Amino acid sequence: MNILILGGTRFVGRHIAEAALNRGHEVSLFNRGHSDPNPPLDVEPLRGNRDGDLKALAGRHWHAVIDTSGYVPRIVRASAELLAGAVGHYTFISTASVYAHAGPETPLHETSPLLEIDDPAREDTDDPKAYGGLKVLCERVVEDAMPGRNLLVRLSLVAGPLDPTDRFTYWPARIARGGAVLAPAPPERKVIPFIDARDAARWIVAGIEARLTGTFNVGGRVGLTFGDVLETCRAAGGGREASFVWASEAFLLGHGVKPWTELPLWVPRGRHDLAGLDSTKAVAAGLHLRPLADTIRDVLAWDRTRPEGLARRAGLPAEREAELLQWWQAASGADG
Repeated sequence: MNILILGGTRFVGRHIAEAALNRGHEVSLFNRGHSDPNPPLDVEPLRGNRDGDLKALAGRHWHAVIDTSGYVPRIVRASAELLAGAVGHYTFISTASVYAHAGPETPLHETSPLLEIDDPAREDTDDPKAYGGLKVLCERVVEDAMPGRNLLVRLSLVAGPLDPTDRFTYWPARIARGGAVLAPAPPERKVIPFIDARDAARWIVAGIEARLTGTFNVGGRVGLTFGDVLETCRAAGGGREASFVWASEAFLLGHGVKPWTELPLWVPRGRHDLAGLDSTKAVAAGLHLRPLADTIRDVLAWDRTRPEGLARRAGLPAEREAELLQWWQAASGADG
């Protein structure tokens, strides 16, 4: 098959491109060439801009397209309508953030209620609800443009090598350093069922080969707890000298600790929580999940290749963590 990927040079898109090449497919990547203009992949590079410059796609035909970079309905519509007559199958990478009512004990199936955005013309995605609501509209655009031949992939949080967000990488890297590690209590708190990007990529490519259609949640194992994740990081990542200090939610919020950004995977009670995301349908369609320890080891191996002193996009800086640990010790001593 010849496959077009809109994006394809960063993280999930890159892993999808590699999975397609490993399966013997021909791959074209359409992007601006900003993130990684010359990825070490045997692909056809196509330059352009989804917002107004689709000339490189005109007059071409592919068996399938994978849209890894669609966030705004207007922009997705332009490429979907252009490609409707040029491809046989359209895969759109959406997000689990499309769901409207999400709590730690709320099962989220593909038929669960979706977010509705107040202003469908807005194009900023910084607000989480706007991001999810716009993705809902993008899904509908794809369904309208290619009815009966589209695959909508509602991805959970994604982990793995090449992750530029550090939202998972922080924990293996921090625990490998050892010492007292600040963590959000209780350890029994469930985390969003995150998935290794390579597992998601292989399933997506296999779905294209099978002409799979419909909507699928694509995430990891439901019921995994914070304690499970951190203990596996300690066992698999060489962090046996690390010890966990489980600080209360009230303490963390009271000291301005930011969920997701400063303590990744942590979602305080009462906030939009995707811990109940159910990927049973995708598993029935062939999704296989590698052991968490394998992901942790591979993430650490990749992370050690990054430049020393690289500013992380998520996680507590060492100085701030040390300060918080001192305050928590003082507060715990006073309470006791």
